[in-house]
Amino acid sequence: MKIGRMLLRLSVGGFFIGHGTQKLFGWFGGHGLEGTGQFFEQLGLRPGKRHALAAGAAETGGGALIAAGLATPLGASVLTATMLTRINRVHLKNGPWAADGGYEYNVVLIAAVLVLAEVGPGDLSLDAALGNERHGPGWALAALAAGVLGAIGAH
Repeated sequence: MKIGRMLLRLSVGGFFIGHGTQKLFGWFGGHGLEGTGQFFEQLGLRPGKRHALAAGAAETGGGALIAAGLATPLGASVLTATMLTRINRVHLKNGPWAADGGYEYNVVLIAAVLVLAEVGPGDLSLDAALGNERHGPGWALAALAAGVLGAIGAH
């Protein structure tokens, strides 16, 4: 299980870092702050550039926290907020199925980070190395609640 949690953290966190840096810097084929900001304006997230900066920072920072296994509930909360906002602004109207542009993948990502908040990042994490691992159902619920509040704030 040590390796499984580490692989989950590295893959989910790593891909969030990639998506965040697409927004912030245009890396990995992204559009950077200008292009992402214009897209966010079309979604009704105004000012678009500020929302793009917030989403990019949340994805990059939250992804880094999850990947490292550091302050896992905090990383889970900011990623949950970002995914709930994306569901609301982009995918909800398409229904659940990803093949139709729906929100199923976003829900799976939310579930993955909340599971990590509940079970903890594992022995192969910075939290464990520092003796500062916070996890359990209360931490997962707190991460979910903070994510919901963050998404509400984005709207």
